[in-house]
Amino acid sequence: MRIFLLWCSILISTLVATNLSAQPHPSVDSLIGGNGPNRALWNVLHYDLTIEPDFNLKSLKGMNRITFFDSGTRLMQIDLQEPMMIDSVLHDGNKLPFSRNVNVYTLMYIDTNSLYHYRVQPGIRQIDIYFSGTPTKAANAPWDGGWVWKKDANGHPWASVACQGDGASIWYPCKELITDKPDSGAIIRIIVPQHLNAIGNGRLIDTKTLPDNKVCYSWQVKKPINNYNIIPYIGKYVEFSDTLMGENGLLTLQYWVLEDNLAKARKHFQQVKSVLHAFEYWFGPYPFYEDGFKLVEAPYLGMEHQSNIAYGNAYMNGYLGSDLSQSGYGLLWDFIIVHETGHEWFGNNVTAADLADLWIHEGFTTYSEVLYTQYLSGKNAADSFIYGTYKRIENDHPIQGPYGIRKEGSVDMYPKGAAIVHMMRTLINNDDVFRSTLRKMNDTFRHQNISANELEAFWSYESKQSFESLFEQYLTTNQIPTLEWRMEKKQLFYRWTNCIPTFNMPVYVQTTGKETCLLKPTTEWQSMKCNMKNLIISKNFLATAKKIN
Repeated sequence: MRIFLLWCSILISTLVATNLSAQPHPSVDSLIGGNGPNRALWNVLHYDLTIEPDFNLKSLKGMNRITFFDSGTRLMQIDLQEPMMIDSVLHDGNKLPFSRNVNVYTLMYIDTNSLYHYRVQPGIRQIDIYFSGTPTKAANAPWDGGWVWKKDANGHPWASVACQGDGASIWYPCKELITDKPDSGAIIRIIVPQHLNAIGNGRLIDTKTLPDNKVCYSWQVKKPINNYNIIPYIGKYVEFSDTLMGENGLLTLQYWVLEDNLAKARKHFQQVKSVLHAFEYWFGPYPFYEDGFKLVEAPYLGMEHQSNIAYGNAYMNGYLGSDLSQSGYGLLWDFIIVHETGHEWFGNNVTAADLADLWIHEGFTTYSEVLYTQYLSGKNAADSFIYGTYKRIENDHPIQGPYGIRKEGSVDMYPKGAAIVHMMRTLINNDDVFRSTLRKMNDTFRHQNISANELEAFWSYESKQSFESLFEQYLTTNQIPTLEWRMEKKQLFYRWTNCIPTFNMPVYVQTTGKETCLLKPTTEWQSMKCNMKNLIISKNFLATAKKIN
């Protein structure tokens, strides 16, 4: 076996070099973002992650047992970002050789159960990856990924991690591919000093006392989960709970907060039930009944960690007490509770197939704020809220990023993504159809990945109208279409400009008094009989009108 492993260690360097040269984008970003040859032949089934943080050194050690279905892989890509490092990899107690290219490890998988190690038969396998290091500290979580090491007001250690943009491999070894969630969920085991608590995703399945006054908390999430959603929280927590009778039965609600904030949390978190009822009405049943719903106070603003939402909005309504829409309605509810809960449907349940389409997560979730405003205060209030969010759009660059290199688009993905949803709703012009499509979207793509093209095809089919040019215009450009118009002898001429050549989005306009009509412009001049002095585009559309001579 030693001779064989020595041969493997020599061979692996040659194979890795050959493989890297074959990549279409031979950069670390493309290795992390694409489904290259060292990923394609193995599918993650389960993560069993054990970690032990050192609060003095701000370091971490642990092990990730990856259960996967092997279709005949030879080289396995394992992602772990510097300065974290893999110490060893074991299969059936035998060490496997590996090499490193910055943040990408290439492991030579050897089936030690096979008589001929190079003949790997398809089947379920396990590897244990031992790792350690000082993980990246988040400069400004949750926007900058990494660990957050703090102390609460009473001097107790308080720590967690946020890593959506930077990826889970910023702190633990995994397959950093958004389309490969562990099918059977994950277990996270967190070893901490006895005077602290540790909270993870899903449900607590075991608490074990260890030597040296330590304790291990084991949490299990049974549903598929995005890597970046697997998150520990460590601190001097207290817990209270509740239940909600939802569409799929009894849903357990758990809240973990710092001791000093218990009274505030009991009162402030009462709005959670209203949020869940509203979202079940619009989007369908909460996607993770088996894993429950949980808010955990975090040492940063918040993040949508599946069944384990990070909360840090200081127990205030709005966004840290302000209304991002400037409509006044954003102060009627807690932004983090509403927005991050919305992500349980959009992002955690229905997941983008590439980080380039992260706008799917953020656009639909931002629109969940609009729908919750309507649930509380009516349609006019919801319209005021969405018009306010339009003012936040900067149009710096497109909201869809480049594919295959793990890069998202503009931060406009929040308000502009919501604008796309709102324009589709306006053109569908039937809230029963709009609501049923939202619900069907969450059911059809339950615990699955979806691309922008698949999403557009789905909404076009369900609504019986084409949104193809709308998607292309508002996703791939930062141009705001202009409806040019002119009057000639009681004839209205109109066309779209400042847009893609195939842009043909219908639009509601006000022509005379309060009367509205639906125009169907293209980039070619069209005309209709009309007698008017002015043309105003409905506020529901992200577009402008311009009269020309």
